[in-house]
Parts: sequence; C-alpha cells; structure tokens
Amino acid sequence: MAVTEPASAVVAAAHEGILRRQSARESAARTYARALPIVPVRARGLTIEGADGRRYLDCLSGAGTLALGHNHPVVLEAIRRVLDSGAPLHVLDLATPVKDGFTTELFRTLPPGLADRARIQFCGPAGTDAVEAALKLVRTATGREDLLAFTGAYHGMTAGALAASGGARDVRVARLPFPQDYRCPFGVGGARGAELAARWAESLLDDDKSGVPAPAGMILEPVQGEGGVIPAPDDWLRRMREITAARGIPLIADEVQTGVGRTGTFWAVEHSGVVPDVMVLSKAIGGSLPLAVVVYRDDLDVWPPGAHAGTFRGNQLAMAAGAATLAYVRENRLAERAAALGARMIAQLRALAAEFPCVGEVRGRGLMMGVELVDPGAGGGAGAGVPGHGGAPGSRTVPAHGGIPAQGGGALARGRDTALETAPPPPPPSASAPPSASAPPSASAPSPPAPELAVAVQRECLRRGLIVELGGRDASVVRLLPPLTITDEQAAAILDRLADALAAAVRSRHE
Repeated sequence: MAVTEPASAVVAAAHEGILRRQSARESAARTYARALPIVPVRARGLTIEGADGRRYLDCLSGAGTLALGHNHPVVLEAIRRVLDSGAPLHVLDLATPVKDGFTTELFRTLPPGLADRARIQFCGPAGTDAVEAALKLVRTATGREDLLAFTGAYHGMTAGALAASGGARDVRVARLPFPQDYRCPFGVGGARGAELAARWAESLLDDDKSGVPAPAGMILEPVQGEGGVIPAPDDWLRRMREITAARGIPLIADEVQTGVGRTGTFWAVEHSGVVPDVMVLSKAIGGSLPLAVVVYRDDLDVWPPGAHAGTFRGNQLAMAAGAATLAYVRENRLAERAAALGARMIAQLRALAAEFPCVGEVRGRGLMMGVELVDPGAGGGAGAGVPGHGGAPGSRTVPAHGGIPAQGGGALARGRDTALETAPPPPPPSASAPPSASAPPSASAPSPPAPELAVAVQRECLRRGLIVELGGRDASVVRLLPPLTITDEQAAAILDRLADALAAAVRSRHE
C-alpha cells in the first residue's frame, strides 16, 4: 500500500520548486524575488497568500502601484466591463470611450493651474518611459540639452531616466543637493539647510563660470522614494518653482510613486501649492496595470507627430482600471485619509527611536514612510538631540512634513518588546560649490547607515508575515507603502510586526 504524502508537504514542495526554477531561469538582475522568497497565489486588499499557505500584510504594494490594494472590487469590475463589452484591447493611440473616460477623470484631479491648459502624452507602459518622454519634451521645447537633477533621485532604468537619477554620471546632467534634515549635505538641516540648497541652485544657474549651461529642464521628486523617503520641504519646493520660472526652465515633477493620494494630497506637489510645467505619472494611475503618461503645459506642445510613441501606449484595461481607481480615491477622500492615518503611524514609529538607538530617523508623508537604521556604535558623533541617540524625543527639529501627534497611543506608544553619508562642511567656492554657509555645522553628525541591519529587519518582518521594502542610498531605510484603503486595525498590526521584527533583529545582532 502506497504511503500518501501529507498535503502540507506537497504544497511546500511545489512552493520550493517554483522558487528553485525561478532562481535557475531568471536573470541575476532580479531584485524583489531575492529578498522576498514567496510565491503569491491569491491577494485581496492588504493581504497576500503564498503558495505555502502563509498570509502576509503587503506594505510594498507593487512599489506603490496598488493605491487600493490587491484586487479591489471597483478595479475588477472596471476590467470585467471592458472584457465583456467586446471592445478592442490594443489600439495604439486611437481614441476610445475607455481612453476618453480615463483622460477626463485624470484631468479632474490635476492641480487647477495645470489642468486648465494641459496636454497629455500616452507613453510606453512604465514610469521610466514617461520620464524619457518628459526629457525629450522639454529639450524639444527649449532647444537646450542639459538637465538639472538631484542627488539621491531615482527616475527609472532606461538610459535618459537613469542618467537623471542620483547614482549615474552624465555630462548633460548637473546634480543639485536635495535638502534633508538627518543627513544634510551642509551639516545644518532644517530651514537653513534647505536655504543653502536653494542658493546653490541659484549660484550654478547665474554664475556664467559655473560650467552649467542653461538647462532644458529641472526634474525632481516631491518625495524621494528610492532615495530613502525624503520629503522635499514645501518652502524649498516653492523656491525651485520660483527659480525655474524666473529663468524659463520647465519644472518636471516626477509623481510616479507619490501620486494618487499616497502622500496625503492627490498629487504631492499640492502640499506646497506648486504647479509644475510637466508631471510624470505612472504606477497607481493604472489601477495595478501598466500605464504611464506625461501631462504638461500646452505651450510646450511643439514636438512633431511621432516624436515620442510606444506600441503599448493604448492599454485599455489599464485605462479602465486607472479611471476607476482615480475616481474611487477622489470620491472617498482617500488622500485625506492617508494624511491623517500616515501622520499617526509616523508619530508612533518615532517612538521606536526612544527604544532603539539604531533608529536614526523616521520620516515620510502620508502613507509613504521610511525608518532609517544606523549603527550608533560605529562613530559619527551621534548625541543628544538626534532621535534614537539618547536625546529627548522631539528635541531635534522635526521636518514640517512629519505629521501630527498620535491619537490615543497605539501599539508602539504602549511600548513593545547613497550620496553624502556623513555631513561634511560646505566645499570651498568653485564652479560646482554652493554659496558659503554662515551658520555652523550641526553639533553632532548622524551615525553611519546600517544596511545589514535593514536586511535583517526585512527578513524578520517576512517571518512575521509583513512585506516591506528597503531603500535609501545604502539600502538602510525600511520603507512602508501600504494601500490607501488600510484600516486602523491593519495599521496597528503593521506597526506591531515591524516593532517585533526590529527587536528580534537587534537581539540577534548582539548575540
């Protein structure tokens, strides 16, 4: 009589077999699959179920693509309607009722100063395709070639988008400092650091000996995502708008990850009241399916037919899913919900700094959050006043984009068991140096980043059924991108699991 193998063993073997074949067949460039060895087979909302039967809370959300989480009913219904209608699914850039519905809904959400005179270009299906189109657009419109971009930026993986990203080198891209408090490139942080960053930009543009020619455009992220969840200060972003407008430089806002309510306003530029000349949109606008567009001011629309195209720019299913997502976020005020819930979660995450010295800084905006992990015992001069290094919580100036106090405590409040990595003094004046700073550098530099600890925390999170992403210049920032539809109870579960994972990772590090 044959011995029947237990069903659980069969499931486990199938799960391992899929992972083994993936490892054997797929490129060495694969990323998420290395850190997250799971095989998703079902999903709904925040939850993913793996082939091994385990359930996970997904705070990766397709790298911010899933504004409504997995398989939201309004998205599934929109897709079914198109499929059942017999409408063509592939029509290049021809006009269709589905496309018209998507464009109408998208324009309804745009900042009024742009929507009133906007044009839209449908691109290839990825955000990097839209970035390429935006760069081509401003170069055509201005007749200039060079670009302004920022340290720590990420705009995509194709040649032009990658050249504008922080880690690349391109003679046609001048890199400007992106302001931040914790690792301020000028060592001062706060409003003073942001002011110095703005003055550096002005100096490069106005000094005819700077070596920086008049650029075709400036591209920036209102919140640097892959750069470590670093929100742009509102005053600084307004300064960038003033600087570019005064010099006839188109301002490109990369809202691929920040858009559709994630940061607490429908588009992240709305926090500062800035209206860019160009917006690059992808991820959440497709309602979980591939879609990317560039929206821009009509006077820039001077490129000829065929100047930018793409075979799959007419994705009807993505347009239907995207229109449903945009409408649902707008009608249910999910941006406001993200602002309130995100502020409470950030406030509770900051309580980790009082318990764990390895928490260097918690930052973010809305439901786009990051926890930077550091090695406080490896030098760097961390001391009083810096969160997570013995100072009183809140004793260091917290960015204005942080949030409001937590309401009623919560799990953490109850207590539970890539560019400049240090803050150097400003460089001496030169063709690429900023104006000199009159304020002294910060009294204590932040501790070095701890990427190994971040990997350990990510691994411990997965063991507890929580999927998180890593980011930042040294991959030392644990990133949280939950869907906008999460409940208060789910938010508490996310924070509980993260706190437990951090405690476990720290314990194992010291054993």
